Amino acid sequence: MDKQYKTVLKHAVAEMEEKKSRFIASVMPVATEKEALDFINEIKAKYWDATHNVYSYYIGGKSIIQRFSDDGEPSGTAGLPILEVIKRMEVRDLVVVVTRYFGGTLLGAAGLVRAYGKSASLGIEEAGIITKKLCTEVNIVIEYDLFGKVQNTLISKDYIIKDIIYEQDVEIIVYVEEGGLGHLTELINEVTNARCLIEAGNKTYISLDEQGKLIL
Repeated sequence: MDKQYKTVLKHAVAEMEEKKSRFIASVMPVATEKEALDFINEIKAKYWDATHNVYSYYIGGKSIIQRFSDDGEPSGTAGLPILEVIKRMEVRDLVVVVTRYFGGTLLGAAGLVRAYGKSASLGIEEAGIITKKLCTEVNIVIEYDLFGKVQNTLISKDYIIKDIIYEQDVEIIVYVEEGGLGHLTELINEVTNARCLIEAGNKTYISLDEQGKLIL
C-alpha cells in the first residue's frame, strides 16, 4: 500500500470556450475501472448530442490502469493530453471526461491539445486536490487529570485527533502515520509516566486538504 497519494475530493464540472467551441470537463473520483466506465457512459448519455466526449482515467494501487479515448478527434490531440495533465498534476483514482460542442472554427492539432489539456486542468482543480495518507488509528485511554496535558502534547506535535470519548476514563483516538507508532507510544508514556493504555487499531487512508487539515 502506498503511504500517500493525491486524488480529487468530489465530482465537479468546469466549462470553458475556445473559438466558439464549448468544452465541458466532468471529473469524478473512482476506485475501480468499472466505476470509471460507468461514469463515462453516464456523461455520454447526458451529452448525447455533443460533437465529442473525450475521456481519460488513471487508477493507481498494486497495478496501474490508465486508458484514454480521442472519440473521433485527431489521434493524440484529446485523450492523451488529458492523461498527461492527470500525470502532471500527480493525481490518481479519477476519471476525466471532456465534452466538446463544435463551434464552427477548426482549432488545429496544437489548439486541440491546449484546449483539452486546459479543460481537464480546470475540472481537476474544481474537483479539489486532496492527499490520501495511510495511517493507523490509535486509541489512547487515560484518566481525566492527564487529559489536558496529553491533548496539548498531541496538538503541539501535529498529531491528528479523530475523536475524544468521555466515559469512565478519556479515550483519545489519534491518526498516526506509517512507522510513527513507536514514537507516539514513547511520547505518551513519558508525558503520563506510563499511566495510559495505548492500542493500535485498523489501518486506514485519511483525507487531507491542501493545508494538511483533516477532511471528515
